[in-house]
Amino acid sequence: MTRAARLFLAVIMLAALLPAVQARAAEPHVLVATLNGVINPITDNYISTAVDKAVAGQATALIIAMDTPGGLDTSMRHIIKKILGAPLPVVIFVSPSGARAASAGLYITEAADIAVMAPGTNIGSAHPVSLGGSNPAASPAASPNASGATSTAPDIESQKIENDAAAYVRALATLHHHNADWAEKAVRQSINAPADDAVKLGVVDFESRDLDTLLQDLDARQVTKGGQTYTLQTAKAGIQRYDMSGFDQFLQAVADPNLVYLLFLLALIGIGFWVTHPGMFLPGVIGVIAGVLAAVSMFDLPVNIAGIILILIAVVLFIIDLKAVTHGVLTTGGIIAMTLGGLLLINTSFLAEGVNIPLLVITVLVIAAIFLFILRKLLDARRLPYAAGEESMIGSVGTVREALNPSGMVFVNGALWQATSTGGPLDTGTPVRVVAVDGLRLRVEALQQSQAGRSEGPQAASS
Repeated sequence: MTRAARLFLAVIMLAALLPAVQARAAEPHVLVATLNGVINPITDNYISTAVDKAVAGQATALIIAMDTPGGLDTSMRHIIKKILGAPLPVVIFVSPSGARAASAGLYITEAADIAVMAPGTNIGSAHPVSLGGSNPAASPAASPNASGATSTAPDIESQKIENDAAAYVRALATLHHHNADWAEKAVRQSINAPADDAVKLGVVDFESRDLDTLLQDLDARQVTKGGQTYTLQTAKAGIQRYDMSGFDQFLQAVADPNLVYLLFLLALIGIGFWVTHPGMFLPGVIGVIAGVLAAVSMFDLPVNIAGIILILIAVVLFIIDLKAVTHGVLTTGGIIAMTLGGLLLINTSFLAEGVNIPLLVITVLVIAAIFLFILRKLLDARRLPYAAGEESMIGSVGTVREALNPSGMVFVNGALWQATSTGGPLDTGTPVRVVAVDGLRLRVEALQQSQAGRSEGPQAASS
């Protein structure tokens, strides 16, 4: 009976608490995520997880506070697909003041169900980026040349990329009743607009000072999405924040094409130096650490295997040229291979540049200069006459240890030698120079005498 009574009381208590739990779960709340920095696979995964958490937690809306200079086309498109397919309203809030939604950020903003900007922010500058990191101007169908004639030589590839980007952003803007004409100009002409102008032009929906103001402005707004109408209840909604983990922030920091390129080169140089100099552990340790960081970064970036192979080929060509007598031919090939490898290392598509061109040129020139310097020293050493054994003793300088009258002992190259003076008796301590070798006996002359002979030679010749 006692156990039955306890069970009965527990059931009654649970039944009493259930309405309170249900009421608490039914309280409106919004999930707030923060998208800062470059758009890449890490931010792509972060936003995807944020959408899933907002849906699972039955949030009223997902608010993404964004500040980005742009990023990878593939990651941007994944984020946009996730936003468009999310079964809840997604709000992009370009904030705080001073933030921007440039390049890929423009596309993500136009994909949001509600686009908002904080005062002092800007949006735009979404022209496709070329391999060299510059914005390729749209080539006209016909343009006058230097002689005044008209030439028809448009860059077809650039036009295809630009037209695709313009059509994509126009479709996103039209879907959410934004100014599609301005959005297309932001792609074709790389124009930009501050927050107040963006609202007037219809690029975004409205302007809000901060998150609290945004929640008040969003309240009672309706969003139609996927055949369903959502009414936002945000005036008194709770705020649940979902921040990027510390490890993801670390990955975000190292997932930079320039840093990946430098880490990869440092790994090759450090490990290569350690292999050729087994006693030098520090370069090997640095090389291994750089290699691990480069591998982690490459895992989160669209790496082109051809770029890695070209850089490895360049290093191999540099090393072979130090061993073979090619007089710099292989080094020249290595410079070309390393340059192409750096350009192709990261496949960023058309909304972001890969390895920075000035950085690439500087690193290639520095590495090439080092190998050319070593190569020159090796060639100079190969041209020197062969000297070993007795011949290597000629010209060595030593001191008399036992007076030469005319024979005695001299100290040369860390050893005592029997020696004969060629210029008369020499006292102990006199500096001498080896002029000939007869078996194990040296023929020497006073150092001052040999120097005087060399200085008088040109005078006698001139007289």
